[in-house]
Amino acid sequence: MQHASTAYVPRPRPRWWTELPLLALVYAAYSAGRLVVRGDVSTAVDHGLRILDLEKTLHINFEHPLNRLFTEHPSIGIPADFVYASLHYLVTPAVLIWLFRRREAVYRRARTWLMTSTLLGLIGFTLIPTCPPRLLHATHGFVDTMAQYSSYGWWGTGASAPRGMSGLTNQYAAMPSLHVGWALWCGILLWRHARHPLVRAVGIAYPLVTTFVVMGTANHYFLDAVAGAAVMGVGALLAGPVTRLADRVAARLGTRFPRFARTTKSPIVSAGCKTSAGERIPGQRTTSADSTDAAASADAGTAAGRAIRADAAAPAGAGAAGDDTPAAAR
Repeated sequence: MQHASTAYVPRPRPRWWTELPLLALVYAAYSAGRLVVRGDVSTAVDHGLRILDLEKTLHINFEHPLNRLFTEHPSIGIPADFVYASLHYLVTPAVLIWLFRRREAVYRRARTWLMTSTLLGLIGFTLIPTCPPRLLHATHGFVDTMAQYSSYGWWGTGASAPRGMSGLTNQYAAMPSLHVGWALWCGILLWRHARHPLVRAVGIAYPLVTTFVVMGTANHYFLDAVAGAAVMGVGALLAGPVTRLADRVAARLGTRFPRFARTTKSPIVSAGCKTSAGERIPGQRTTSADSTDAAASADAGTAAGRAIRADAAAPAGAGAAGDDTPAAAR
């Protein structure tokens, strides 16, 4: 008896009703973790000053001139504040949705890359609580542009948090800058997988603009941005192993709990049945087999036609001689 074969599928096409809760869970854990790992303020200030001193030594303290530019020119500072307070939460989900709908083969690895890097950033917040430039003493030469232009937006003195909700964010989680890290993730994916030149150009511009914005608004040091890019690099390297580990875990769970294992019909037309030569499925001849049979029939017909023509061409008297003709004559 023939049976349709089934095979366990470790990871079928992602479904939005499983992806959405997963992403929400990871982001909730990340946000809660930022609040839980709040370090001592004096330690965070010390880390911030050390980073600033290192940048001055290396002459890479680009945040100073950018912050003065944003502070002195509201036409630059106000749009930059809006970029900092909003695009971080809009562009990243938009790229995820685009990958989910249009680039299915890329989506899962990209999602794993993003989540892994985000968790690595949380480790950085835990180990290195850092005071951003805007919260340093005014003698260090920084102005909080988010506070300066707060009347133009929904934010207050708590960075991008809505006015009056600064207590729900950890303002000393500056190292690494995931604003820059997530923007870099978006930019790389847009550059590699978008088809329209304009979208690819946006993929280049977005992380660069974000880097200037986080420094000009005094929310991050230049080295915070570098650390954010490094975290994304490590996350990209770990995305493959993490994906394979998740597949192995899913396979074991599927073996232990077969009721919840996803199966699929065999894509083979014969469903596991053997076929003989010249058949697609049992009993069905291929075009090549039909042509072979037709050729054989044509050869037999040709031979028969030749025999008929030979008989017709024989002398008329040959048939009249019959049996009365001597054997020697015949």
